Amino acid sequence: MEEASPYSLLDICLNFLTANLEKFCTERQDGTFCLQEPGMFPQEVADRLLQTMAFHGLLNDGTVGIFRGNQMRLKRACIRKAKISAVAFRKAFCHHKLVELDATGVNADITITDIISGLGSNKWIQQNLQCLVLNSLTLSLEDPYERCFSQLSGLRALSITNVLFYNEDLADVASLPRLESLDISNTSVTDITALLTCKDRLKSLTMHHLKCLKMTTTQILDVIRELKYLNHLDISDDKQFTSDIALRLLEQKDILPNLVSLDISGRKHVTDKAVQAFVLQRPTMQFVGLLATDAGYSEFLTGEGNLKVSGEANETQISEALKRYSERAFFVREALFHLFSLTHVMEKTKPEILKLVVIGMRNHPLNLPVQLAASACVFNLTKQDLAAGMPVRLLADVTHLLLKAMEHFPNHQQLSTEQTAQLGAELFIVRQLLQIVKQKTNQNLVDTTLKFTLSALWNLTDESPTTCRHFIENQGLELFMRVLESFPSESSIQQKVLGLLNNIAEVKELHSELMWKDFIDHISKLLHSVEVEVSYFAAGIIAHLISRGEQAWTLSRSQRTSLLEQLVQK
Repeated sequence: MEEASPYSLLDICLNFLTANLEKFCTERQDGTFCLQEPGMFPQEVADRLLQTMAFHGLLNDGTVGIFRGNQMRLKRACIRKAKISAVAFRKAFCHHKLVELDATGVNADITITDIISGLGSNKWIQQNLQCLVLNSLTLSLEDPYERCFSQLSGLRALSITNVLFYNEDLADVASLPRLESLDISNTSVTDITALLTCKDRLKSLTMHHLKCLKMTTTQILDVIRELKYLNHLDISDDKQFTSDIALRLLEQKDILPNLVSLDISGRKHVTDKAVQAFVLQRPTMQFVGLLATDAGYSEFLTGEGNLKVSGEANETQISEALKRYSERAFFVREALFHLFSLTHVMEKTKPEILKLVVIGMRNHPLNLPVQLAASACVFNLTKQDLAAGMPVRLLADVTHLLLKAMEHFPNHQQLSTEQTAQLGAELFIVRQLLQIVKQKTNQNLVDTTLKFTLSALWNLTDESPTTCRHFIENQGLELFMRVLESFPSESSIQQKVLGLLNNIAEVKELHSELMWKDFIDHISKLLHSVEVEVSYFAAGIIAHLISRGEQAWTLSRSQRTSLLEQLVQK
């Protein structure tokens, strides 16, 4: 598993460059960045750099300036959720020889027509761009607007989901001479008859939640029947419609002879018997989507053989669902709900499943039902000794996402809905953070993960007596003493550790827990640190403990007097 291995040297370098981009760049007169070094990046590295910047949300009019000119050679460009203008897009990306572009969720300042116009200005791209993803964008700010897809004559795959995309636009797309794969999920299409234009070349068609469709089931099936070269068909839905199209499709014997993948998740009236009959008539079938249906419970549809199945009947089906539907919030939530019920009795560490939960959390940070269900699953997958077998990178990702969820939904910090009242989010997070600190200390390794984890614990315990108690009850004090002993020359580590211990010392009810001679001796030595922040926090800890009077001080009185004198001298 990738998370069980150290970061690759390329990943480390790209993350460092991304985090410190300003240090490696000069600024042009228009405010955009330009890399100082004149060398040329290999194409694969340039693609990865762009992807890394997109992942961290760092693409804007200024930063994309580094992709102008010839220093970078992009081939597969990912600009997901970039905050850029049409002008910046054209200058940074449209001179490259792109074969793929993923522009999912870019800001509203740039439209689909802007993107295609920019791409169309490059004759090479017109003929050679093969894959274009334009999900969750605005088609055009003008009304009426000029149809523009026909410019991209080399396009083979187009995804245009969650867009106000109409029948006329579908007709424009269907006329593309090389189009083989099309995703029009959750668009405004009311009639799919235009697909007949590309019936002899279309191999993959995804029409998830096509809510505006006004055709009858018979009319839809008449069109689908003509698409004889389809390998993949997705007519899944979010359980909102009562249409019988899935069952009617399954009953057809003279339809889709080359199909290997059918997704009918979320559809009504689906039965195991009908699915099995359909699959047996098409022996090359490799996948059936049955999540949120009444099917998938027969021995034939377990998903554990050559036929993969996304569903809710067992762990294999649920894992398949989380893999395939990571971008669909409704299906992620459905899969997580069923995973939660399965993981109550989990006895074996399952990092591959935890990773799928992490992906769902990351893709839907503002969806409360997803975050609640995911948090509950995380608890079950890492409780007791299970966390010890998880890769530390994976635990760090989980913890970061849980903290983000608590930040986005402050009124649900205790996750106190009926469904997840048992979770105890703060206790869980403290335990996972301490587990990460323990692993890093055992490895004698100071890295960004350790520093982030210590900072997170410091922030969590700030003015939170309950979290401070969780820290003490889970042997946090003993562990942090080990950290101080293991990294005596790391002032940044000492500062974070002492900052947290200062939070503990502020809690009167935990005073007795800190009356430990070895602890006091170590803190007293740090009073004289040459690092101002370290001595400041050490003094704060001692001051809190002394201020409660001689009666509360259960160690040597002479030591208390000595420490008091040292504080006065400070």
